[in-house]
Amino acid sequence: MPVNRRDFLLLRAGQPAVLSCEQLFMRYLDSRADDSTSRLFDQLAADLRRVTVVQVADSSWRAREDFDRHLTEVLHAFTARGGTVTLG
Repeated sequence: MPVNRRDFLLLRAGQPAVLSCEQLFMRYLDSRADDSTSRLFDQLAADLRRVTVVQVADSSWRAREDFDRHLTEVLHAFTARGGTVTLG
């Protein structure tokens, strides 16, 4: 799966796609500073539409409740469309 330069590069290309919670959390903190959190998670949701399996890595970063809530919503929508989430 080619990665477009305009993408947030939240997913490592391939199957399964790999989502690093550490990298996403750092981008989340930046997004809170410039009020672009909804855009960040909208882009993640759009990226997930291009894959069928995502491996969530570095899950310990999900300890922060507000961050985890956003991520859980995106992953729930992904699985509702038939996607598969694995933990790595």
